[in-house]
Amino acid sequence: MDNSPSNSASASPERPLVSVLLIAYKQESMVADAVRGILAQTYSPLEIIISDDASPDGTFAAIEAAVRDYRGPHRVVTRHNAANEGISAHLSRLAAMAQGELLFVAAGDDISAPNRCERVVDYWLEHGRRHDLIATDLVAMDQDGQLHERMEPTDLDSYRSFDDWLAQRPWLVGAAHTWSRRLFERFGPMMAGSASEDQIMTFRAIVSGGASSLREPLVRYRRGGLSSKRHHRTTAELIARFRQGNGFALVETEQIQRDAEIAGLGERMRAALAPKVAREQFIQSMFNARGVGERLALLGGAREVKLGLRIRLFLYTTCPGVYAPSLWLKRLKR
Repeated sequence: MDNSPSNSASASPERPLVSVLLIAYKQESMVADAVRGILAQTYSPLEIIISDDASPDGTFAAIEAAVRDYRGPHRVVTRHNAANEGISAHLSRLAAMAQGELLFVAAGDDISAPNRCERVVDYWLEHGRRHDLIATDLVAMDQDGQLHERMEPTDLDSYRSFDDWLAQRPWLVGAAHTWSRRLFERFGPMMAGSASEDQIMTFRAIVSGGASSLREPLVRYRRGGLSSKRHHRTTAELIARFRQGNGFALVETEQIQRDAEIAGLGERMRAALAPKVAREQFIQSMFNARGVGERLALLGGAREVKLGLRIRLFLYTTCPGVYAPSLWLKRLKR
């Protein structure tokens, strides 16, 4: 659905058109709150794209119901994917559709403050449109909507170069990020299969126009969302999660390397990523090995990977039942 009200304000150098990219997946019970937070934005002109990533529940129906009676000034587009794409590919699709100069990321289980867009646009303009990514603080929110502590991710203003990024990866919460359109256009869509879109886009910004932190809590961040830590009940769940994380890491390292090539940092990045690439490729090879013999050969041959990890992976892939008692003890402690 595309709702394009005739009273939408016109863009100007002082009031650029900006876009909100609100993505949702299996958030039927809470997405309406996220939508209402975006519809209530005080900034205009504003384009809002709300997209469901092929949820198997009623998430998209809840989105449509939340916007059905909206008659405000913002342009609102609702859509859903035919098949699940994952966070990075989903956001890349919406970024390619969006028309705004700034692209606000929003999640279907969080709530943006009404002045989020206004404050970020003002900050961006005050700094001469220099920054390619702006991150705000957040407020933790539980599943019942009760607010808790303030969340202050890493100060991105301290990251001025590739060397800063190499020294320490920042702690980030992508649901409070805003990208410049030029950043997305310079590096292009993110690869499908990565769950680290916040790290990818922040790296792009650091080696491009710069990243900055606006130290105001403009997003209510719901605990226990899709990116939260999972508690495993069985060894099968543990191993499935481990393999999923390995797949995410392989895509992320390939994406970061591609982006480094575009930024003229290919050789330095290749050297920096070599230990992580070796680790993740070893994990993948262990899970793909045909039989104990191949796993033993990998265990003894991958000397660039720490011995403890090699032994752990051998156990995961050969006799995972040895981890069942530890999972049972963890359940008792919870």
